[in-house]
Amino acid sequence: MEDYRNEDGVGTNEPVDYYSYGQTCGTGEGAQDDVESQDGVYRPYEQEDKPKKQGNGFGIKLLKFVALGLSFGVVAAVSFAGTTHFFASVTGTDAASNEGEEVLNGGDLNVVEGTEADPISSRPDMGDTDMGGAVTDVSEIVEQAMPSIVSITTIARTQVPNFFFGQMQEETEGCGSGIIVSQDEQNLYIATNNHVIEGAMTLTVLFSDGKSVQAKVKGTDASSDLAVVSVALSDIEDDTKKAIRTAIFGNSSALHAGQMAIAIGNALGYGQSVTTGVISALDREVTVTSETDGSTITNELLQTDAAINPGNSGGALLNGNGEVVGINSVKYSETSVEGMGYAIPAEMAIPIIKQLITREVVTGDKTAYLGISGVDVDQAVSGTYNMPQGVYVAQVVEGGSAAEAGLLQGDIITRFDGRNIKSMDEMEKLMQYLAAGTQVEVTVQRALNGEYVEKTFEVVLGAKHR
Repeated sequence: MEDYRNEDGVGTNEPVDYYSYGQTCGTGEGAQDDVESQDGVYRPYEQEDKPKKQGNGFGIKLLKFVALGLSFGVVAAVSFAGTTHFFASVTGTDAASNEGEEVLNGGDLNVVEGTEADPISSRPDMGDTDMGGAVTDVSEIVEQAMPSIVSITTIARTQVPNFFFGQMQEETEGCGSGIIVSQDEQNLYIATNNHVIEGAMTLTVLFSDGKSVQAKVKGTDASSDLAVVSVALSDIEDDTKKAIRTAIFGNSSALHAGQMAIAIGNALGYGQSVTTGVISALDREVTVTSETDGSTITNELLQTDAAINPGNSGGALLNGNGEVVGINSVKYSETSVEGMGYAIPAEMAIPIIKQLITREVVTGDKTAYLGISGVDVDQAVSGTYNMPQGVYVAQVVEGGSAAEAGLLQGDIITRFDGRNIKSMDEMEKLMQYLAAGTQVEVTVQRALNGEYVEKTFEVVLGAKHR
């Protein structure tokens, strides 16, 4: 794990756990470091023993205690009256009359076969609601949200070392979570993390009513660690259709540090569980490493202290209204660290999820073409030659789309159509869904005066001649 920034902005080499479908969900080991004093026993503070007073001091102590109690009562009463008067004068309301305030908003979200669905339901104006004080019981919020959360179980075939044969294939079971986001006339669509379903041969979705069905991958986006899986509505029993719901997304851009956060997911593969905390920070730049191929991705994520464990990946991070404001993704894993989990903000996730649901592979004369030949700048090359990771433009086709937009030989493409890319393969996978004539934004790093400068170009994709 490289280039991770801690809360003070200081770079560390501590790893960030990138939960993977390839790991069997289970409990981890390790404890936080103990802090010891000189005598080997931790104490918050040391206090000298005072000599005991002789004689009968009980009566004096009792009088002091009564006097102290009376003083405290008088001060508390005056303070309460003053606070109430101040609150009423400023707001025009009684501070003690907040009972009955609505916390949850939402109508009937039951999935109904044959209805036309909005790709994702959201309430962009509801992300910054003040909860009106500390909330200790979130059961109503959870009750509303749980029908939209699913457990995902995967079976994958991975290469493992073998003493006699070098490498052998082994089937491994992984677990994760997902969020029901949409439906059309044929399918129900569930958002999750790319690393949850990456390499899976089979996918099983378990709904909140305990019924399970087979699913398949609809689309993936490795650069954002997002994916969508689909379930045929015909495979879902009628009782389950009545029990499940599509999630409501809130406005993650309206969040503030300190607001309530609720995480729901399939922790350790045991089924849905709930943890609570707060939004710890916004726009944390987090770099994680894939356990499958060693590649790294960097995104700006929400930080929360709501516990996120293996199996929570792909689950929901909710605000106090029960709206999804993030998709749980990674956790900082180190023995001396507590409560540092991360989620993909809804504002970033929603457009990508919509594309994954609706896009189709373009074929024939409409296949898009950028007009370059490129070479991958992977992590090893980047470290050796001090170059940004991405696609090195080895050649620009004269008269092609890239040349007309202003790309030059030697540029390193780092973003394509709003996605971070690290290889030609990633860029070609994105282009297969784009038709010739589509305008995309291409970001490059260009070497100028001994350093790389970021430049962005609007490119109209040409047609790929076969």
